[in-house]
Amino acid sequence: MEAEMNDQAPSPPEDPAATAGPSPSGPAADAPESAEAAETERLYRAAQLYYEQGATQAEVAAQLQVSRPSISRMLSEARTRGIVEIRVHRPSAFGVDDLQERLRTRLGLHEVLIASGDQRQRIGMGLGPLTRHALAGTHLGPGDVLLIASGETTYALAQQRLGSFSGVVVAPTVGGQAEPDPWHQTNEVVRAFSSTSGGYPHYLFAPSMPSHALLTALQDDPGYRQIVADWRTAKVALVGVGAPALSRESIARSVPRDHPNLARSVGDVCLAFFDQNGDEVTFPGHERMVRIPGEALRAVPHRIAAAVGVHKAPSIITAAKSQWFTTLITDEVTARAIDRTP
Repeated sequence: MEAEMNDQAPSPPEDPAATAGPSPSGPAADAPESAEAAETERLYRAAQLYYEQGATQAEVAAQLQVSRPSISRMLSEARTRGIVEIRVHRPSAFGVDDLQERLRTRLGLHEVLIASGDQRQRIGMGLGPLTRHALAGTHLGPGDVLLIASGETTYALAQQRLGSFSGVVVAPTVGGQAEPDPWHQTNEVVRAFSSTSGGYPHYLFAPSMPSHALLTALQDDPGYRQIVADWRTAKVALVGVGAPALSRESIARSVPRDHPNLARSVGDVCLAFFDQNGDEVTFPGHERMVRIPGEALRAVPHRIAAAVGVHKAPSIITAAKSQWFTTLITDEVTARAIDRTP
């Protein structure tokens, strides 16, 4: 079952009496409409916190400064007004338990978590609960470091409430300060995660591919050195798996997609592009890429990858066998494509 929210709540029905004659004007006439709009906004906010961000009813009540029983009433009213729509999906004919275990064994992973159906159009909400579960299992505590990668999937997840990470350091795995798309702006991904789920953000003020001069200067920057230390001491990493470079509509603009070497790429993790054998694909400037080194990422105890899309099946298989991650979170459509791929 899933709950979806309409960004625009339905307008209240037109009052027939309003068309019977001239309407009064002034503050007295506007007051009922203003009160109704405020109440609708409150219902929307309560539903957003509860259904999209995963807050408990007690947490919603505290944030909206109302009683706990009021939240139950408000959520019911939000459904009645159409602010929240409930849809019930028939389960697949075949369960996913066997599929999860089969992929876990085949890919050599610690865990595979599969969301039902096709979640490409609702990655944040669709994969959020499983990501929350995977992160809870790592038992992050104050002072621990959680790394998060850039990308559309991690950006969508960062906007969900994935737990309570007070005191946890949240740091990016790659540079990307100058990127035009927010999901490639690594500081924006970190900010979104920390704003929604808590944590103490460490920002990386560097492009994904700096000039030689800037890269040299960064070595003496305290903020940059802190990020490098975070990479070496992290307990958990949340990453995505990129599709083949030439097939992607959105990619870090520092990556020379037209370079012939990238035609051999079947995917990337944290801007480390690899071919079908798992070997790194090089291109001009790759040695200047600001990203967590492969050996540092593989040394992180808990490496959680979230990825969906049938076209990513070869990318996910190769990345898993290359030990880029230990836990895979995906959807049923993608999982079955992986299962069918030789």
